[in-house]
Amino acid sequence: MKIQYENVKLPECDCTNIPVQLTDETMKERLNKVLDRMNCENFDSLVIYADLEHGNNFEYLTGFLPRFEEALLILNTNGNHYMVLGNENLNKASKARIKATPIHCPYFSLPNQPMDVKKGIKDILSQCGFYKANKVGIVGWKNFTSNYEDNSQLFDVPYYIVDTIRDIFGYNIYNATRLFIGDNGARCTNNVNEIVHYEFGAALASDCILKAMNHLDVGISEMELGDILNAYGQKNSVVTIAASGPRFIKANIYPTNNTVKLKDPISLSIGYKGGFSSRAGYAVHDSSELDESVQDYLDALVKPYFASVAVWLEKIHCGMPGGEVYDLVEATMPKAEYNWSLCPGHLTADEEWMSSNIYENSKELVRSGMLYQIDIIPSKSGYAGTSAESTVLLADENLRKQIAQEEPELWNRIQKRREYIINELNISLNDDVLPMCSTVAYLRPFLLNKDKAMKLQ
Repeated sequence: MKIQYENVKLPECDCTNIPVQLTDETMKERLNKVLDRMNCENFDSLVIYADLEHGNNFEYLTGFLPRFEEALLILNTNGNHYMVLGNENLNKASKARIKATPIHCPYFSLPNQPMDVKKGIKDILSQCGFYKANKVGIVGWKNFTSNYEDNSQLFDVPYYIVDTIRDIFGYNIYNATRLFIGDNGARCTNNVNEIVHYEFGAALASDCILKAMNHLDVGISEMELGDILNAYGQKNSVVTIAASGPRFIKANIYPTNNTVKLKDPISLSIGYKGGFSSRAGYAVHDSSELDESVQDYLDALVKPYFASVAVWLEKIHCGMPGGEVYDLVEATMPKAEYNWSLCPGHLTADEEWMSSNIYENSKELVRSGMLYQIDIIPSKSGYAGTSAESTVLLADENLRKQIAQEEPELWNRIQKRREYIINELNISLNDDVLPMCSTVAYLRPFLLNKDKAMKLQ
């Protein structure tokens, strides 16, 4: 691959700025997907845990996160479902997207709030209709994949909840998070309504990154950039990063009043429900403004990284084992030299990183309807990082036709994005790859130069 750094037309901000809600039909489809997987593995009941940071499997069925309390959703194969909620979330049960009997559990409430209930946790959970269950699954948020542990007996749920469930059922309980996010998990693929729902956040994150990049200049503070990145009061899926110069001073991870200085390494990241975008580079106009020791930054790091992103976009397709995607990145940008260590691509949804089927020797398939972050993170000692992470959808011919028919405006945005990547960046985008935002593969390593970016020859 011959890679150039030259004048490139700016991508356009193209988020509709109008959130799309999930339909009742989609929510029913989600529940049925989970129930089908329960039946396939003979689970009589599922106990689905949630808190604000670890509630996306719960939210997948209920439509909401429990803010600052814990919560449980109990699914029973007999169709009687229960929602166990604290003081300040009990009123959400009537608004939830699933029909479930509410059970008040003040133990889930904030410290020192009233707990004047004359029942212990075991008595409360025993009301949830699973007293006849023979096999119970606990769903936290991690799909453990250790080769050294019994993953079915690792639980990422508070001890007092697991201990109570074990007290009720003995040891016939299992980690069942894989039903949601493991190989062929219910949440791993999306229908058209879910795709347009998540596209809002993916495109919003991308627009915010582009605006921040265009605003970035010497003298601009991190907080000014952070203010551009955070939009419309939408909940962030990750901590917002707007960092100039050395990071993590005194363990701080948030934007400060520190200002951009010439030659500073820059890191920008923002994520919303449905997608995440990040960029990294230097606050310079060209390599001559860098210290002599890193003036080969383009050749040493940026070009190999851009080549790996281009190969990823050109070669990935539906039906491909995730291990083959991993091997493509390894062949283009060897891990031993470029020090990347995570999965070079992962699934996204309500959270930024849901799970990944792209890892070494993975036999899990890339499936139509999967939303991916192109998350390849190289590093070389002494150099700033480089990043052009954005969100794409993998869609086979049938799903592409369905999107075009049911969501023509979304389809038009996707086609404009594809045309930009193919015609402006010269990347031969695979037919199965549908960009969920306008900045996919747009990489501007010298961030003070607004005209130039990386492209294939």
